[in-house]
Amino acid sequence: MKFYSTNHSVNPVSFSTAIMKGMPEDNGLYMPESIPDLSKIINQNTSLSFQEISYLISSKFVKNCLTNNQLHNIIENSMTFDPPNKRINDNTYCLELFHGPTLAFKDFGARFMARCMENFIGNYDKSLNILVATSGDTGSAVASGFYKVNGINVIILYPKGKVSAIQEKQLTTLEGNITALEIEGSFDDCQNLVKKAFLDRKLNKTINLSSANSINIARLIPQSFYYVYSYMQLKNKKLPTIFSVPSGNFGNITAGLLSKKMGLPVSRFIGSTNINDIVPKYLETGNFLPKVSKKTISNAMDVGNPSNIVRIIDLFKNVPKIKESMLSWSFNEKETSRLILNINKKYNYLLDPHSAIGLLGIYKYLELNHQPSNNIFLGTAHPAKFCDIIENIINRKVELPDRLSKLLSKKKKSIVIKNDYNEFYDYLIKTFQ
Repeated sequence: MKFYSTNHSVNPVSFSTAIMKGMPEDNGLYMPESIPDLSKIINQNTSLSFQEISYLISSKFVKNCLTNNQLHNIIENSMTFDPPNKRINDNTYCLELFHGPTLAFKDFGARFMARCMENFIGNYDKSLNILVATSGDTGSAVASGFYKVNGINVIILYPKGKVSAIQEKQLTTLEGNITALEIEGSFDDCQNLVKKAFLDRKLNKTINLSSANSINIARLIPQSFYYVYSYMQLKNKKLPTIFSVPSGNFGNITAGLLSKKMGLPVSRFIGSTNINDIVPKYLETGNFLPKVSKKTISNAMDVGNPSNIVRIIDLFKNVPKIKESMLSWSFNEKETSRLILNINKKYNYLLDPHSAIGLLGIYKYLELNHQPSNNIFLGTAHPAKFCDIIENIINRKVELPDRLSKLLSKKKKSIVIKNDYNEFYDYLIKTFQ
C-alpha cells in the first residue's frame, strides 16, 4: 500500500514513510492509494472482537512495512480497551470512546501511532521530534501514548488559557521526553506553527520532525476501527445507521468516511460543530472560508481552519458528493448546556460538552428524517475532564476518576512562547539539534 499527497506533486510513499514524515513536502496530506473492501467481513461476521477488527483493518494498510507478529503486538499493546455502544433511549446510542488512559477518543490513534513509530525508529540515525498542536485532548493522548518511548521526543503546542484545567495538567505533568509549549494565541496559531516547521527545509535538515495531529494518516487508520466495531454491536442492522461526530479538525469523521468507503453500511455521517461553523457553511455555500476560531465550552472543537477537509474533498471530489455521505450542522453553547442538563435529568447520563454536540446532531437529523434508524453519536471524552464547565450546568459536583484526581496535585511544567515562528524555530534548534 502506497500513500499519496492530496496535492499530487510528490511521489507516493510507504506507510512507514508517511507515518514518520507526518506531512508531504508539498503541504498536502497523505491518503491511501487504494481503499480495501471489507464489506464481506463487516456484513457476515458479527462475533469479531475489537482487537480482531483492528488487526484486520490495519493489516490492509501496513503491508510490507510491518510483519504479522509486529502488527499483532502493536494491536495487543495499543487497543487494550473496548469502545462500547451505551444505549441512551430507543435506537440512540453513545459510542463511548473515553475508556483509555487519558479518557478521550484520541487514545486510540495516539497509542497505535506510538507503537508503530517505535518499530520504525530503529531505521533512523537521530531522534525523532514529534510536533503536535492541540486544542485539548490530542496533546494529552499523544503525551501518554509516547511517554518514555525511546528515541522519540514529543513537543506539544497548546493555546495559552484555552484548554480545561484537567487537560492542561495532562499535557504538562509528564516531563521526560514530553515538552509542553504554551502558545500565546489560538489552536489555529499552534497548527500554523507546526505546518510552517514541516515546510521549513532548513529546519528539517537539522532535526528530524514528524506530526501526531490528525494530519498524520496513522491517527486516522485506527479511528476507523471503532466505527466498524460499533456497527457490529447493533442488534437490528436492517435499519439505516447514522453516526454523528463532534467535529473540530474533522479528522475523526474523516476516519468514519474511510470506513464507509471500506464497506461499512452507514447511511449518513453528521459533522456536528460548535459555533466554529466553517464546514457547515462550506457545505451550504460551496465556499471554504477559514476564520479565526471562537472560544467555546467545547474547546477541543474550536477550530477555524479544519485541516482534514482536504481529505474529505479528496475522497468525494465535490460538495454534492460529500453531502450524499455527510451532513454538517453547528450548535451554540446554550443548546449544548441545555441538552447536558436535560439528558442528565431524564436518563441519568452525563455528557461532556463535545459529546453533547454529537447528540444535538442526531436530534437535528431526526427532526428532518422521520424513518426509524440506528442513531449513534460519539462520546469523545469523559465528562469529568470538563467538570468546571459541567458542574455549573447541572449544579452539582462531578466525581473525578482516580487518574484525574491524582493529576491535580502535580506541578505544571510548561514553556510560554509567543505566536512567532522565529521564536519557535530558535527554541527547536536550541533544544533538539
